[in-house]
Amino acid sequence: MSKTKKLLAKVLTGSSDSNISFSELCKLLENLGFEKRTKGSHTIFRKEGVEEKINLQKDGSKAKAYQVKQIREIIANNNLAEELESDESDV
Repeated sequence: MSKTKKLLAKVLTGSSDSNISFSELCKLLENLGFEKRTKGSHTIFRKEGVEEKINLQKDGSKAKAYQVKQIREIIANNNLAEELESDESDV
C-alpha cells in the first residue's frame, strides 16, 4: 500500500486527526488533484469541480484536527478517494 493510500485511510477513519503531518496532508491534497497556493501562513487548495476551498494553517509540524475533519468531509462528499484509486490503477 502506497504512502498516499495509507494517509488517505488514516484521514478517512478519523482515528488520529490531531496526529497528521501538515506536509503529508498537503501532499495528499496535491495527489488528489488540488492546486496549492500559499499566502502568508495560509495554504489554500482548490480543485475544479469541488466547490469548497481548503484553507490550512500549521499547528507546529502537524495539521489542525478540525481542518483534517473538514478535508475528510470534502473527500467523502466529492468521492475523491475513488478518484485516487482509479488514477493509481491506470499507472
